[in-house]
This record gives sequence, structure tokens and C-alpha cells, in this order.
Amino acid sequence: MAKNEKKPATARSGAVEILQQVLGEGAYTNIAVNKFLRSHELSDMDRRLMTELVYGTVKAVGTIDWYLQQCVTRPLDKIDKLVLSILRISVYQLLYMDKIPASAACNEAVNLARLFSHEGTAKFVNGVLRGLLRKKDSFTFPDAEKETADYISLAMYHPRWLVKKWLKNYGREATEALCAFDNTPAPVCLRVNTLVTTRDKLMAKLTAAGGEVRASKWSADGIVCDRLPALSTVFADMHNEFYVQDESSMLVGAVLAPKAGETVVDMCSAPGGKTTHLAQLMQNEGIIYAGDVHEHKIKLIEENATRLGIKIINAQIQDATEFVEAWEGKADKVLVDAPCSGMGVLRRRAEARWRKTRNDLKIFPPLQLKILTNAARYVKAGGTLVYSTCTIEQAENHYLVQEFLVAHPDWSIEPFAHPLTGEMVDELQLMPNVDNVDGFYICKLRKK
Repeated sequence: MAKNEKKPATARSGAVEILQQVLGEGAYTNIAVNKFLRSHELSDMDRRLMTELVYGTVKAVGTIDWYLQQCVTRPLDKIDKLVLSILRISVYQLLYMDKIPASAACNEAVNLARLFSHEGTAKFVNGVLRGLLRKKDSFTFPDAEKETADYISLAMYHPRWLVKKWLKNYGREATEALCAFDNTPAPVCLRVNTLVTTRDKLMAKLTAAGGEVRASKWSADGIVCDRLPALSTVFADMHNEFYVQDESSMLVGAVLAPKAGETVVDMCSAPGGKTTHLAQLMQNEGIIYAGDVHEHKIKLIEENATRLGIKIINAQIQDATEFVEAWEGKADKVLVDAPCSGMGVLRRRAEARWRKTRNDLKIFPPLQLKILTNAARYVKAGGTLVYSTCTIEQAENHYLVQEFLVAHPDWSIEPFAHPLTGEMVDELQLMPNVDNVDGFYICKLRKK
């Protein structure tokens, strides 16, 4: 592809660049979007348009590609990745953005092709999009009753293998509800830093700054933001008063319930959301050993702790599967927020649904069991351990815990209070389609 001198960014050119990073190079959507917005000056209107184009296209890319493949004679993976990104955002506009005239979407696509490539590419892009417009009314999805998985996959933007799995596990109604939830915008949730303020005080400040916020019904430390000023503004004015954290994730610290002065080990701690929450619950008294395998993530933990005024976190590079002799039998509490398939948080990770495969799900349980088994060695007699994931896959949750308990008769389930009902439960499996929050699993274990 021909190289061009650097041009001023527009909503659409920015969307193409970001889409290339996400779908072509494996970047995370939210990180790529935020990085682009920090380094380019766009109007508020263009910022909103670019964000919608990126997130909408990434979410629906499987269906967009289904349409595109019927309008080109070559496999999509044979098309230049930047050209494919132009086509994808353009199809998204044509099919899913009623307020943008078709002529405008096509003309802008041609301009983008000229910007990023050459006239030949521009003619190709124009031909594909004009062809799609001619055929648009003749496209038909597979039969919803006879080919249910294929239909749901295309109509609700999820990979076919996952739809089939959910249909088998949960039935059609729940599968469609799960997919629908994943397609909803995720609200920004904040956890108040109780070391320096209260939830009521922070909510009042956010409201005064133009936000629309409400108290989380799931967590006493949580705030759900229906509208929020730019996070950069909020960070500037209230930098030490909150941590951006999902409601489901906030529940883990409350279940572990560490006390001031205790020794805690957080096995998989980066970037530090749950770790800093534990420190708050401990009133910044005691010690938390926080581990992660990547040096840059250790720095994130330290930066977040410093911002929140937390001094009891000892962050260090540590593989959660490797035994640390110095920690053996020393911890009052241990947290294993295990690496997982992330099937409960697909609405927050637009690209994740397309990156996972059925085989990918198989790699997590052995790793999770290895980490859990290692973590158990750090807990003192009578101490507790919380195992959590952000997935709804029971092979990573209930069945994995049961496998651990069979192999470790000196451990038992420790019931805890359900965050909404107050009833005592042996484990908590939050389902997005039922609980209207991110899917999450929490189980508390006690060493006899």
C-alpha cells in the first residue's frame, strides 16, 4: 500500500486506523480508542462518531463480513487489511447508522481509500459498496427455526461456535438474552476510595460536575455513572477518590473481607483494582503481597496504589503457578482472581468475542487449578481463600472448585451472604441475562 504523508485526523480516518490496530494487530479496542483520542484533536461530534464507528464495527464484524463476502469475489483475508477496515466501517454506516446518508458513507469511503492507498483502491471500494446497496434488500439470514445457531450468530453478532455452546447449555431464550446483554453499552462504574471520602460525597461532586450517577445496589462502595464528564476531567479534579471498576468485580473484596493488620496474598493482581479494594477494607493497615508475571503490570499496581494513597501493597513480579516458600502458611487471606475465558464480560471487550475459539476455553481450567492449588499453600490454618473469575463457564468455576476440594480434604466451602438478598450461599454465579451485571463467579474456601 502506498505511503502517505500524515494528514489531519477525521472521525472516519481515525476509525480506520484503530480498526486496523484492533482487528489486524490484536490491540484492545478501549485502549486503542483512548490512545488515539489523547494524541489527536477532534471535535466532540467527531469523537462520538469515531467511537461509535469503532465499537459498532468491532461488535458486529462477523455479520459485516458475511455481507461483504457476498459482494466480493475474493476471500476477505486476501484483501489488504487497511482496505478491509475501510469497507467494514462503511458497511456499518450503510446498514446500522440511519442518520448517515448512503451517498455520504460511500463518498467518504472512496476518499479514505484515496487517503490510505490509490485510485485503483478507491474504485474497488466504490464498486463493493455500490454493489452492496443494490443487493441490500435481497440478503436473507438463515431460517431462525431451522438454523437457529446461524441465525442468532448473524442477527446478534456472536461467533457461531459460542452460540451453539450456549444453546446447548442454556436454551434459546437465555442464549438470546445473553447475546442481547453483550450488545448493550456498558456503564462506567466507579469504586469510591473510602480512605479519603465517602460514596455520598463523591456522588455529590460528580453530580455537581455534570454527571448523572446512582449508587450501586450490588456494592456499598460502587457508583454507576449513566453520564459522566470526560474521565480526564474527573481524574484531574478527583484523582484520588475513585477507581474505575465494574460492579461484579467489587464484590470479590467484600467476600474475602480482609481485616486491618492481616497478611493477604493477591495471586493475579494487575492492574490492581481488587488489590487496592482489599487495602481499603484493611484501612491501609497490614500487608498485601501482590503478584503478576509482567513488570509493566507491576508498575500499574504501584501507580494505582500511589494515586489512592495506599501504602500496604508489596507488588512484585511473580508467576502465580510457582511456589514462594516465604509465603507458606503465612496468609490470613488469599485471593485467586484467576485468568479466565472472560465469557462474562463480552459487552466490555468488544473484540474478545471474535478472538476466542472453542479450543481456547480448554486451556484455562488446568492453569486455574494449578494456581488455586499453589495459592492454598499460603493460607494459614483457619484462614480463607476466595476464588473468582469473570466467566460463566462452569468448567472454570463450579466444577473446578469441586475438583480442588476432592483433592484437598483439608479445605471446605465457606458460605457467605448474597450481596442483594443477604441469604447465605456456597458460591455466587452472576449471569448477565439474569442479574443485569457482568458475569462473574465467586467462591470462598476455608482451610481446616
